Amino acid sequence: MTDVSWERGVEWLSAAAKDPRVCKRDWDRGEGIALLAAGRYWDVLSVPDRLGLLALDLLWQPGLPVPGPTLVDTAAHRVGFFLPPDPDSRWVGAGLRYAGRGSWVAVPPPYRPSRFLEWLVPPAGTGALHAPVTLELALRQANGTLALLTPPGAGEAE
Repeated sequence: MTDVSWERGVEWLSAAAKDPRVCKRDWDRGEGIALLAAGRYWDVLSVPDRLGLLALDLLWQPGLPVPGPTLVDTAAHRVGFFLPPDPDSRWVGAGLRYAGRGSWVAVPPPYRPSRFLEWLVPPAGTGALHAPVTLELALRQANGTLALLTPPGAGEAE
């Protein structure tokens, strides 16, 4: 990521903060993570990391647009996909969490990881986000692949 694109990414992300100047200052001081409001500029779909990492890999295909901003939380084992705001969104599935209006998302600066949060695809500041239909197809395909790779009975209580 070039200096210009990470600077645009900082501006774009910090716009969702209560006070964008304080957010940028905290990031510059290395204080790490900002709580940013979802629902205005973007929403976030959070999925289990195995599913999310496989789906992201499927989205990096020739002929498809570069995937939108994607965040990994290594402590919670989750991947967050940034989507256009949609108050009527109805993502349904085991382990799916949707953060829209009224939700807050912990976010590191786009130019470095912070503790357990790291950008897999940092925001470039252009406003580009994941296309919901494309992401849904990738998640369905990834879920099917994981079902084939998981041995019968795996994860069941003994």
